[in-house]
Amino acid sequence: MRYRILACDYDRTIAFNGVVPHPVLRLLWDVKRSGRRLVLVTGRTLDELTAVFHDLPMFDALVIENGAVLRVGDAEELLGPALPPQLVDALEAREVEPLAIGSVICATAEPNRTDVVEALVATRLERDLVLNRDSIMVLPPGIDKWTGLQAALRALGEPVGTVVAVGDGENDLPLIARAGAGVAVENAVSELKERADVVLAEPGVDGLRRLATSLTEHDMADLLPEARKGRAV
Repeated sequence: MRYRILACDYDRTIAFNGVVPHPVLRLLWDVKRSGRRLVLVTGRTLDELTAVFHDLPMFDALVIENGAVLRVGDAEELLGPALPPQLVDALEAREVEPLAIGSVICATAEPNRTDVVEALVATRLERDLVLNRDSIMVLPPGIDKWTGLQAALRALGEPVGTVVAVGDGENDLPLIARAGAGVAVENAVSELKERADVVLAEPGVDGLRRLATSLTEHDMADLLPEARKGRAV
């Protein structure tokens, strides 16, 4: 078995309108029953996740806050400095809404970018702004989904080459580009499709079913040769 880890983005990858459909849950359990491990890699905070998804224990590790926090079992590790209170105060003073506040990062709608930049200037904090579709995340420099997944792999004792990673957005680029096999779902942004080894042609559950079947029955051998010829599969 070459590929022993399936690393999944959440929104618009396994979840649609914030909810993971039951057919997708069954596919994930099929992957797990094949002897492989599941890692969730998402920009969401833990509170945002637990509010909409009650099957988190099926994952062997959670990489949340876009790589800034790692959870394995009940143990949580911050992979970057804690979110400075003065930044939250500066954003709230500018009435930035919506505002998701995590342990390390915060996020808001992309149209609030100017207010976010002004808050960073006012607080003299060095932070990266990472686009994720219609939202932006404020992260410490050097933190992304790939660095978070690396920490998860160390905790699980697995090398990078065993990972199949699947995602849809701009913030998934570091993950997809460096995994053993990078997969873009059908609805992914064009930049991600250009970097992925596999681009799923079928949308939603159908695409994930093809990915899960390929992984569990063929160890990805049936998808990767076609992807390397530059064609959607």
